[in-house]
This record gives sequence, C-alpha cells and structure tokens, in this order.
Amino acid sequence: MFLCYHEAKLITSVTNSDFKSIFLFELEKRMKIYTKTGDKGQTSLFGGKRVPKYHIRIEAYGTVDELNSYIGLIRDQNIDKNSFDALIEIQDRLFTLGSILAVEPGNTKVKVPALLEEDVVFLEQEIDIMNEKLPEMRSFVLPGGNTTVSYCHIARCVCRRAERLVIYLSEQEEIAGITYKYLNRLSDYLFVLARKFTVDFDAKEIPWNPRM
Repeated sequence: MFLCYHEAKLITSVTNSDFKSIFLFELEKRMKIYTKTGDKGQTSLFGGKRVPKYHIRIEAYGTVDELNSYIGLIRDQNIDKNSFDALIEIQDRLFTLGSILAVEPGNTKVKVPALLEEDVVFLEQEIDIMNEKLPEMRSFVLPGGNTTVSYCHIARCVCRRAERLVIYLSEQEEIAGITYKYLNRLSDYLFVLARKFTVDFDAKEIPWNPRM
C-alpha cells in the first residue's frame, strides 16, 4: 500500500488542524497493515471474492512474491550495475504478474498492469548478452560455488515452482499464457545469471559426474 501523490499533496495543503487530524485518521485506517479480515483463514482476491488462504490462486501469487523476495536478495549483493538494473525491472514485472493472478476469475472491471511479450523478449536479450561471454556448457553443473551464485539457484527453483503452480491453476481457471511463459523464461535467466556470477566472482563451476 502506498500513499498516493494527490493524497500527500492534500495533507500538506490542509491548514485547518481539526480537519487535518480527521483526514490523517481516515488515511491511516485505509493504510493499516493489519486488518483482521484474514483471521479466519480466508483472504480477498482483487474484486472482492473471498477464498481460503490455501487456494491454488493464493499459493501461485504467494510463490511469485516469495520469488520476488529472493531476487531482492540477489540484488542486494555486490553485483554489476547492469544485473542490478535488470533485477529491478524483473521485480517490477513480478509485481505485475502477482496482481494479474490476484484478480478473481471473470472480473473484467478490475484494472491491473499488463504483462507483455516484450517483457519476455527483455529476458531473452539479457540471456543472450550473458551467454556470449560464458564458456560453453558441457554438462550439468552443481548449484553453488559462491553465495550469490547459490541465491540465483534458489531463486531459479522457486521460479520453477511458481511456474508449475500457475500452470496447474490455468488448468482449472482461465489464466493468460504470458504469465507462465514469463516465469519459464525467467528461470532460464536466473540459471544463466548464476553462471555469469560464477565467472564474475571467480568461483569454480563443478560439473555433475553421474555414476554409470
């Protein structure tokens, strides 16, 4: 929840102290962190429909939120500016994706930001740029080698889980295909990002040696 620009300007323009106190009180109620409406195990989708908190739709956008938090953890590491900026873009798009998933099925009145094909193209372009400077992969590699690299792999796994949940949801309710397409490409991006950071931090990439 964010304070709208026009509301912030209204606060600063109000001179009557009594009215200002009432306005701030009402605004505080609107922005209250705890509402107690979920104390009985249900929550509201965008549009007002109440569903149990274990509903697959809640599980899907909750996992997207978990993914976004892990990407924030990667962004907080000592990484290059291009990767930092790309991760900011991705986090913004994940908020968009989560808001799409949070709309109740069939509700066309609720307006949320759009996830576009160009968002997928952005990930593909970032992957291609990184891949140009990476050594050829000759086998599967073990996750790890550096803390930041490991964070990328954890985020990749959460991303795959989010993708599976959204696909499962799409088999029960109508979901835009761009949502799981974006998650699919994002998991690829995170894998390549992990390899990039392996090089950046001079870590060792350990191949998987299957016992045959």
